[in-house]
Amino acid sequence: KSGDAVAEIGCGEAGVLDAFIAAGATKPLGTDISTYRLGVGKKIADSLGLQLTLTEHDIIGNQPQEDWRNAYNLVLLRDVIEHLDDTYAALRNIRNIIAPKGWLYVTFPPYNSPFGGHQHLLQNGWGKLPYMHLLPDALFQPMIQTSKRPADIEEVQRLRNIRLSAAKFKDAAQKAGYIIRHEEYYLFRPVFKLKFGLPTIKVTALSGLPLVTQLFSLEAAYLLQLPE
Repeated sequence: KSGDAVAEIGCGEAGVLDAFIAAGATKPLGTDISTYRLGVGKKIADSLGLQLTLTEHDIIGNQPQEDWRNAYNLVLLRDVIEHLDDTYAALRNIRNIIAPKGWLYVTFPPYNSPFGGHQHLLQNGWGKLPYMHLLPDALFQPMIQTSKRPADIEEVQRLRNIRLSAAKFKDAAQKAGYIIRHEEYYLFRPVFKLKFGLPTIKVTALSGLPLVTQLFSLEAAYLLQLPE
């Protein structure tokens, strides 16, 4: 709600955070490991006349700064958690910046979903194939090596090692001390409505079926809270 303090972890160019500022967010904080993306984000925010704090920070390797602690009513982790090598450590550290009765909102594509391996990053035709990231190494490794950008090959390989599923995320969240207040699963990611004009289709009602959350949900979304 307007007036809430909002932080975004892994904010990139902070476009999502900018939207929250426009909606009345206060003390806006964006963190990322990429100084370049943060620099672009600062230029965008300045051009829009928005005031925010953008800082380089590794949520796994670095403890939150003292002035962030217990300070944010809402923390955003949008399409970031699947890239982090230690899901539990990230969630544990984020706990320190959430204000009493505050919330953590997390979205990510489960690894076993059609493009959960982020193979679409690859600069080759194989990246257009759904589920290709689930192939055995003997097939998968030669397919990704034909991409033209080494950084994308490395990132696709990292996600293959992490393999964050909905079940793994929920387990890590509960071990980190969160209560899962709400969860949603989408056949089409909500952002596809803006990008491609596709309808937003929820499959949450079928989430009790493992195949729905593991293989068919292109996006999972969770609203977490700490116990009082």
